[in-house]
Amino acid sequence: QVHLVESGGGLVQAGGSLRLSCAASGRTFSIDAAMGWFRQAPGKEREFVAAISQSGGSTDYVESVKGRFTISRDNAKDTVYLQMNSLKPEDTAVYYCAARPPGYSATKDTVGEYDYWGQGTQVTVSS
Repeated sequence: QVHLVESGGGLVQAGGSLRLSCAASGRTFSIDAAMGWFRQAPGKEREFVAAISQSGGSTDYVESVKGRFTISRDNAKDTVYLQMNSLKPEDTAVYYCAARPPGYSATKDTVGEYDYWGQGTQVTVSS
């Protein structure tokens, strides 16, 4: 079992920045799985935002955040980050961290590819 805890959300003005963190505990996720960030706005389905491979050498982003968001991981700290710059009101959502099953090292952009989820952190961008 693995537990994921997100932090770093909050209220920010349009054009501002936030850095989300996802700390993992339990399974030795640091060496065995790709990780991802998803978000869900009120009344909408959960959508893919970004993913990073097991090694950190490969990343993937949804088109709407390319050039503004950066996903990274520190395996020594069992932590994944999402640096969000140039935030827009449409980025407002609850952001979730997710982990793929053990040994699945490639990035994926669908909810069903991830077995473990955090509780989410709210990001609100005001105009």
